[in-house]
Amino acid sequence: MSLARRRFLASLGAAALCMRASGAALLRGIGSDAPLCRQAAASGRIYGAAAATYQLSDAAFADALAREAGILVPEYEAKRGVIEPERGRYDFSGVDRLLSFARAHGMAFRGHPLVWHHRNPDWLDDALSSRDPALLTDYIAAVAGRYRGRMQSWDVVNEAIDLDSGKLRETLWLRAFGPSYIDMAFHAARAADPHALLVYNDWGCEAAPNDRFRAATLDFLERALARGVPIDALGLQGHLAAFGPQVDQAKLRIFLARVKALGLKVLVTEHDVDDHGGPSDFATRDRAVADASRRFLDVVLDCDATVAVLTWGLSDRFLQPEGWRDRLFRGGPRSLPLDADLQRKPLWQAMAKALNRNV
Repeated sequence: MSLARRRFLASLGAAALCMRASGAALLRGIGSDAPLCRQAAASGRIYGAAAATYQLSDAAFADALAREAGILVPEYEAKRGVIEPERGRYDFSGVDRLLSFARAHGMAFRGHPLVWHHRNPDWLDDALSSRDPALLTDYIAAVAGRYRGRMQSWDVVNEAIDLDSGKLRETLWLRAFGPSYIDMAFHAARAADPHALLVYNDWGCEAAPNDRFRAATLDFLERALARGVPIDALGLQGHLAAFGPQVDQAKLRIFLARVKALGLKVLVTEHDVDDHGGPSDFATRDRAVADASRRFLDVVLDCDATVAVLTWGLSDRFLQPEGWRDRLFRGGPRSLPLDADLQRKPLWQAMAKALNRNV
């Protein structure tokens, strides 16, 4: 790790310590009904959400987003299938619009994802038969380089580990380059943007039954760091199920302690709580969603390596029911902090309490 990089990460830690030291005073000043971004800031962290460009046309939603979020991530606009629909032809318009919104409202900005096995352009799979590393590294240089100095963090590699086997997932990237694609991606991202936090992002470490996956993730990170791969943080997506497998707090606490021991930061990158399988009654579902989130966030936010919490969306307004029965009998999903009318739900309250619990 370069001296400049060490100084940058040290400055993040120093800033967090300063903010935590004054957290109680901040919290007294903001009140328990303050926006989530200010609740998070009281403990030296950032709260934010994913959003899409079309959502910004909804003025009421855009106002709520500007009020509640301190960091913004594109929902789909930074995926390769959108950015490079034809080889060598880049379309940054969606990301640029979201970045402009973030900057206009004093938000940080993060990118998701540089390398994934989904949402790629149709031409890419055939092109990778050449095994030309430039298909990976040139893309990262172009995209991360364009936003150099303006990204708080990048999800560099997304979901590389298979949940069931614990081995590297069989993807177009693994077929083309073998395991070395991960090293290539992170080194290219570091060269393109030396100051962004570089994140390995995945889901599955949260649920109680996934012991093998947690062990595989730790082994993956430890081996990568030993090879000098510049991973700065682990992204826990935080997709939970209100009526499915729950978080085992003891297991998650041990896992996060081991992540911290590797010298990594932690971000919750895509938090939401699926309420599928629950009753039609909103109050019961909302309570279960809030309880599931609180069990997760209480542990994650007890870990002082955790620097950010983002939800995958802010409001249920844009969530689609699973067919007409769901729409008719259940009223659609209730997975996010604000309901379809942009009112705060029990999930919002649970997140606020978790964010400032230790202040």
